[in-house]
Amino acid sequence: MFDLGTTIAGVRLDPCIMNASGPLCTTFAELTDLARSAAGAVVTKSMTLAPRQGNPEPRYADLPQGSINAMGLPNLGVDAYCEFSELLRALGKPVIASVAAVEPGELVPAIARAASAAFDLIEANLSCPNLPGHPIIAYDVDALARLLREARAVCHRPLGVKLPPYFDRVHQERVAALLRETGIDFITVINSVPNALVIDLEHERPLIHPKGGFGGLGGAFVKPIALANVRAFYELLDGAIPIIGVGGVYTGRDIAEFLLAGASAVQVGTAYRQEGPAIFARLAQELASVLAEKRCAAAADLVGRLQPLPAAAETLPA
Repeated sequence: MFDLGTTIAGVRLDPCIMNASGPLCTTFAELTDLARSAAGAVVTKSMTLAPRQGNPEPRYADLPQGSINAMGLPNLGVDAYCEFSELLRALGKPVIASVAAVEPGELVPAIARAASAAFDLIEANLSCPNLPGHPIIAYDVDALARLLREARAVCHRPLGVKLPPYFDRVHQERVAALLRETGIDFITVINSVPNALVIDLEHERPLIHPKGGFGGLGGAFVKPIALANVRAFYELLDGAIPIIGVGGVYTGRDIAEFLLAGASAVQVGTAYRQEGPAIFARLAQELASVLAEKRCAAAADLVGRLQPLPAAAETLPA
């Protein structure tokens, strides 16, 4: 037997595989399906203070190596998910509340409301790329600092943040320092890569409607970017803050790569939407096979174990 579990901010997740907030986690029925699956936790849709219909359709499209979406945070509102929390926890899995806001001033009240319910962890989504007219707040480090301090002050439960992809080491360094300063308990990286455009050549139109066809890119396309962000934050934080990796997980080998880079757990978005709740049992079996291949007893044995390539001179024959 292999230990596929992990602990995030004192909460045991077994296995270390769960859904990403976004697909198939909006309604109580969808969340119940997740709770009854082999996932290690249930992550809710990103909840806002008031219910939202989201952006106009079509707002999601599958692609050969991933997906593009501009959903616009459709959800039932924080009060509905708070009502679900006790019922979901009674099904035996930790429940993670993903909390978002349309306006920055709405985030802290929504987090405070979620923290008063029965959620095990709170994941503040500060990286949604799909709201027309609204910037990604986590790209403004000063604004991010204010939000995190205010959120930490009202949230007595373990608090994490879902971050966008960063493409510059200086940005990662500044955000890592802020995460330490504000006492964040875990991070989730990455959200979808923003401002992608996919064109339907036959009809000479974009595949999705909102924002003129611009949306967030997910799936295999973004896995190298996700791995790089996981590794960068693992190094900058010295492994002191648990990381949940997300972006392009389709197989157990993908999970192992995220663990090697420094993630303690993974979330599955595009592949979960495409395959449904049965994916979690398959991924757990495949991860166990990788552990057997590498002669590891536990998923935790792989965390952060990535080694740099030796210098060129060291690879020459003696």
